[in-house]
Amino acid sequence: MRRMVFYVAFSAIMAGNVCAQEGNKQVSLKEITDGVFRQETGVGEMRSLPDGEHYTAMNRERSMIVRYAYRTGKAVDTLFNVQKARECVFDRFDGYLISPTGHRILLWRETEPIYRRSFRAEVYDYDVRRNYVKPLSEEPGKLMIPTFSPDGRMCAFVRDHNIWIKKFDFDTEVQVTRDGETNRVRNGITDWVYEEEFSVTNLMAWSPDSEILAFVRFDESEVPEFSMQVYGQGTYPGYEQFKYPKAGEPNSRVTLHAYNVATKDVRRLEAPIDAESYIPRIVFTTQPDQLAVMTLNRHQNIFNMYYANPRSGVFRLILREENERYVDSDWLHSIRFYKNGFTCISEKDGYAHIYLHTPTGILQQQLTQGPWDVSQFYGYDEATQTVYYQSAEESPLRRSVYAINAKGAKTRLSTAEGTNEAAFSTNFAYYVNHHSTLSEPVRITVHETRSKKQLRVLQDNAALRQRLAAYRLPQKEFTRIHTAAGFDLNAWILKPDDFDESKKYPILMLQYSGPNSQQVTDSYTFGWEYYLAAKGYIVVSVDGRGTGARGEDFRKCTYLRMGELESKDQAEAARELGKLPYVDAGRIGIWGWSFGGYNTLMALSTGNGVFKAGIAVAPPTDWRFYDTVYTERYMRTPQENPGGYTATSPIRLAGNLEGKLLLVHGTADDNVHFHQTLEYAEALVQAGKQFEMQIYKDRNHSIAGGNTRYHLYTRMATFLFENL
Repeated sequence: MRRMVFYVAFSAIMAGNVCAQEGNKQVSLKEITDGVFRQETGVGEMRSLPDGEHYTAMNRERSMIVRYAYRTGKAVDTLFNVQKARECVFDRFDGYLISPTGHRILLWRETEPIYRRSFRAEVYDYDVRRNYVKPLSEEPGKLMIPTFSPDGRMCAFVRDHNIWIKKFDFDTEVQVTRDGETNRVRNGITDWVYEEEFSVTNLMAWSPDSEILAFVRFDESEVPEFSMQVYGQGTYPGYEQFKYPKAGEPNSRVTLHAYNVATKDVRRLEAPIDAESYIPRIVFTTQPDQLAVMTLNRHQNIFNMYYANPRSGVFRLILREENERYVDSDWLHSIRFYKNGFTCISEKDGYAHIYLHTPTGILQQQLTQGPWDVSQFYGYDEATQTVYYQSAEESPLRRSVYAINAKGAKTRLSTAEGTNEAAFSTNFAYYVNHHSTLSEPVRITVHETRSKKQLRVLQDNAALRQRLAAYRLPQKEFTRIHTAAGFDLNAWILKPDDFDESKKYPILMLQYSGPNSQQVTDSYTFGWEYYLAAKGYIVVSVDGRGTGARGEDFRKCTYLRMGELESKDQAEAARELGKLPYVDAGRIGIWGWSFGGYNTLMALSTGNGVFKAGIAVAPPTDWRFYDTVYTERYMRTPQENPGGYTATSPIRLAGNLEGKLLLVHGTADDNVHFHQTLEYAEALVQAGKQFEMQIYKDRNHSIAGGNTRYHLYTRMATFLFENL
């Protein structure tokens, strides 16, 4: 018997429906880009205090820091108030950091974003006991990464690429480094590629006894400099220049150093790594003579963790993992240290699971196991020997929150199906759960961990639910698509609300497709797909090979040929969709942003005409132009893998492009440079391929600000209406 291509005949797998309503209003594109249907995901940042029974949060006006009780949600007291603090010269602030002792609070304002995560700001020191505010530093200039010592008596920070230490007891500053220089040397702060790809901006670490400050120094001297034109408002455009290592080019040379507070000496710690290696994380264990130094080789397939003695300079190898493809650096943050050992997540059995090691690195226990992936690690309660985590155990589409003890007794803490994400109190006695489904906006609740009892609702998005009820909206439905290559791919489909099986509809495929990503999950999103459905389009999203929550082999099978299988899966899925009686196989389109834009270009060039049109927003167009850490993790270097780079380059494949194309980019994109789109456009011109192009002046990778988003989506919608 011929195998059925579509399982469950596109019927919904999940129960409950908020989006399929009886309202009469038609959704508009302006409402979508204005965020009318955006769910409220925040309740104010809730920071658990050391006792685990209380948390702090800023008020809406950002003028106070208030302490609340987890159990009742009631305010206990106010830790800081701009109107009551002595010598406070500001009426609001952007963020704060409380010292380990609680005696001091750092407040920052006039925040100046640098890249995706980094910023500099004016930082103030609030002495809680004296109710007094003053600048953290007497020297002029904005500061970066303020970091309290464990005893709360000092704070390290970076100004102009150099590390300083403020000593509160004496109200003095000590300059630790003096060689910092823009685009040459960074101390403590990371370079562009570490920030973007390792998600780290601070590589300073205090010893538990507050006597040593360890830090990583970046020498960017040999890293090629990228110059990005910024047009601004003047007659003559300016430039932003920064170090950006592209695939195969030199990285920053990183070295490890330790500053002794008592002697004021800086010692270089000679880590047993080569000049090409990365140091993505440093952290002290519970012992002051054990600095955990985590390293990756340039291929990122060998991970080593050493204990370094910052006084003697001796290194000991504690943990080593090799992978025939690559080690996922995201899991470095799952390594957390306790008196009796440390936790980590590894894919050594083919799935991401949690392991417990002794302090010396001996494997003590695999705490989770099975043919499913752990997706987040929340922590380990040493007192009860219990681990808390999120996983895709039920389905790659869903996420649940679990607790498991050393004896293997597992408790599912989240009770509702869909996507659950938790934030635990310091003592794990309470957790805040974020739950949503494909059709239900997020509901944020507080729970007692032991009893799983819900204590209160923080946010239920009632206003959004009521708003949605006024609109005539279809419902997304889950399905699986069986491709010619023999894979069952997860997907969702959105049909027009007046869908008629006797008619033929055009299809737009929405995808991202990047490594370990997912678009097809049981979680709430509301994008322009609902507007397109109202205009008579079927919208489908398919997670192909390389995407997450289906084990290591599925997500890493694209190694060395990134983009080949991803685009093939989208094309094969499109062909299967085209076989449906209500689909116009001659009117199938594809679109995506960033990696999704890249995959759109690949699919148009390798899909043999299955796609009539495509939209690529901010796309990489040749992996030779993208950064070292990301690209080489999946492709190695162009020198080592020239065939892989050529086979997966839309620029090299421009002559094979079939279908109408809209190419979109912002000129100030520091991530995927506008240069990439220009090179691809030139390749299309020389290949005699006509295309459309939309450029946004001085917009970064997100292409936002002012009327930009509405203009962008109007432009894309018009392109689809004219070409699909």
